Amino acid sequence: MNLHELLSFGGFIIIIIIFLIIDLGVFDKKAHVVSFKESLMWTIIWIVVSVLFFLVLRFFGNELHGPENMSELKELSIRYKHNLNFDGLSFQEAIKLYNHNLSIEYITGYLVEKSLSIDNIFVFILIFASFGIPEEHYKRVLTWGIIGAVLMRFIFIFVSSALIQKYAWILYIFGGFLVIAGLKMFFSKSDEKKDPSNNFIVKWLSKRFNITETLHGQDLIFREKGKVFLTPLFITLVVVELSDVIFAIDSIPAVFAVTKDPFVVFFSNIFAILGLRSMFFLLNNIIDKFRFLKVGLAVLLLFIGLKMLLIDWIEKSAINYETWHSLIIIFLILLVSVLASIMFPAKEEKNVQ
Repeated sequence: MNLHELLSFGGFIIIIIIFLIIDLGVFDKKAHVVSFKESLMWTIIWIVVSVLFFLVLRFFGNELHGPENMSELKELSIRYKHNLNFDGLSFQEAIKLYNHNLSIEYITGYLVEKSLSIDNIFVFILIFASFGIPEEHYKRVLTWGIIGAVLMRFIFIFVSSALIQKYAWILYIFGGFLVIAGLKMFFSKSDEKKDPSNNFIVKWLSKRFNITETLHGQDLIFREKGKVFLTPLFITLVVVELSDVIFAIDSIPAVFAVTKDPFVVFFSNIFAILGLRSMFFLLNNIIDKFRFLKVGLAVLLLFIGLKMLLIDWIEKSAINYETWHSLIIIFLILLVSVLASIMFPAKEEKNVQ
């Protein structure tokens, strides 16, 4: 990292820590069922903060890497494959174009990550139900889950970026993986549910640690008579973290299809993740109403995967494809899936006497 990147990244982390302190329960440690009103408020707050960061990149995005002349700016554009044409532009005009593109890449990546995280909410709901966790304890598990997710995303994103910079063909592997994931999601049955309590990690922990069958307040781990015990909350947290790792294998390559700049990938990922907890509580009771949402997410993965596989052909062809085109296509895919769910709701099953 150069000085500009170090200061930008450090400032971003400090801001995120401040929001985590406010949002993740330091001032509200009492276990309670998160209301629809509370979850809606925090969902709106996180969306507003994410959009404000879009504006920061829109006007000051060049401060992230700090190019000081046209040569450095062109080198950045080539390194992260922004595919920008600066011919005939002054340095200030080129900076404006660069900032505009960077902000569009960020908001597109954010929309991709936010959309795909909805699939993770389905899994979280199943995990909590499987372990019989009362709703008032959801918040604590998700709090620690999000903190763990932030750390894992940091490692995953920057390691992936380093590999992509060295081995460009990795993008084709990512693209193929996303196509397979999209097809798998598209053809999977909506009523297919696996019991998370049968997870191999849960079985491994059960053989090596003392695990209680009942909760011990809000404790994840507690000591009694010299022995350390793991509570159902801890086991649930482990499964939530594992599911997020699996989810990240889909979502992070999808964002790399939008931008190759690891900082932009990280920023979009973190803002989407930080709003995940409030969105979970917001959608917990209504997510089943959107029956075509999974189909939309599957199409989204297929589109992004195919785009990664065909990127060289697109760049060499006469097609004038820009980042904002992806933004519009992704938005339309999600909009159609939501509208279809509203217009064609699932028929309620009638009890057969």
